[in-house]
Amino acid sequence: MSSSSSSKGQVLVPSLILLWYSSNIGVLLLNKYLLSNYGFHFPIFLTMCHMSACALLSYFSIVLFKLVPVQFLTSTSQFLKISALAIVFCASVVGGNVSLSYLPVSFNQAVGATTPFFTALFAWLVTLKRESWVTYAALVPVVAGVVIASGGEPMFNLFGFVMCISATAARAFKSVLQGILLSSEGSVLAESEKLNSMNLMLYMAPVAVLVLLPTTIIMEPNVLDVIIPLGNRHKFMWLLLFVNSVMAYSANLSNFLVTKHTSALTLQVLGNAKGAVAVVISILLFRNPVTFIGIAGYTMTVIGVVLYGEAKKRFK
Repeated sequence: MSSSSSSKGQVLVPSLILLWYSSNIGVLLLNKYLLSNYGFHFPIFLTMCHMSACALLSYFSIVLFKLVPVQFLTSTSQFLKISALAIVFCASVVGGNVSLSYLPVSFNQAVGATTPFFTALFAWLVTLKRESWVTYAALVPVVAGVVIASGGEPMFNLFGFVMCISATAARAFKSVLQGILLSSEGSVLAESEKLNSMNLMLYMAPVAVLVLLPTTIIMEPNVLDVIIPLGNRHKFMWLLLFVNSVMAYSANLSNFLVTKHTSALTLQVLGNAKGAVAVVISILLFRNPVTFIGIAGYTMTVIGVVLYGEAKKRFK
């Protein structure tokens, strides 16, 4: 590798990681600000805005600017599988946004850190794939940490907690389902049906919008009656909503690019650290009260996630 290529890589990878961090944490904090501090109480409509931006920007990135080659759908079966993924993905994002209306970001992230537990559970239930006992043992502090954090959370809300757990479970189920449906593992799909994550978003996002539009009309029928006057009173609301939606796509794009230029393992390690960074920033911004028990519980969960990742590597 030439020194020029090496220096470009030294700049590119940290830049992509910075974009990934800022996009993921930015969309999380803006979601919280809009839903809890701005009077914008429409999590389903907010998710539809995110998915609309993902659909439009995916088209620009792939079809117009050719950031990655276009991969075409090859069968009705493949489309139905992608649609199923889109519905599960919608459920996870909507559940997460609803929970932010009731819970502080710090506790939301603590619950979200239990994703490996649900992933292992669904992988066992759906694919009958079993891990070593050491790997399962590492999940004990993951769950125990959230139980402890729940007891020490001053702003605990049962409905918000249930929605957050549901969103976390849906996110884990989506990753297991994606592994089954969109990879060649076990010869479930022909080679021609495999999609990279950017092309997957190109097809998933429009389906998600079609699912979320009637859901918004039924569940949030007064959304326009509220947000138009709200936008007139707060002149920056539309800008925040636009930036938030663009960040939602940027989080998906940067996730793909970081994985492409580093590895899935690097992304996992960075993701563990990202949760802790998001917690610290959210506490500084929103000034939500925290307790020693809550911090101890979240720390235990993060340590459990790290141990789980190490156990999966060593005891395959």
